[in-house]
Amino acid sequence: MHATFDDSLVTGNELIDGQHKELIDKINQLVTCCEDGGGKMESIKMLEYLAEYTDFHFKAEEELQEKVGYPGIAEHKQKHEEFRKTVDVLHEMLEEQEGPTDDFVAAVNKNVIEWLYGHIKGFDCSVATYINLNHIPELI
Repeated sequence: MHATFDDSLVTGNELIDGQHKELIDKINQLVTCCEDGGGKMESIKMLEYLAEYTDFHFKAEEELQEKVGYPGIAEHKQKHEEFRKTVDVLHEMLEEQEGPTDDFVAAVNKNVIEWLYGHIKGFDCSVATYINLNHIPELI
């Protein structure tokens, strides 16, 4: 399963939406690598690249939340940390196996793609709503 950026994922913040599109692209590159029989090292490299971009993106989101005084920032940061741990588990899974298995791809679908969709639609959109309701248009 490949991820798709659609209207349900739009937060209204150009920077964050652009980063979400890039994040989805990185996830799809990982899934394609696995499905096309990419080797263990190539898959690990793609997962590490995804992890690096995710850290970059999470920092940008958290900086925005700090800037606007978003009251749910602590919980949002906790969700980001949970995702980082999930990526670590996936990394361990790849390290222990000969290469990306069907189980690994299923874990990426469940723990990365589904998580990201839920996170954007819930947590990230709530930040955008907070910004809109507090009339901070320069951040949209």
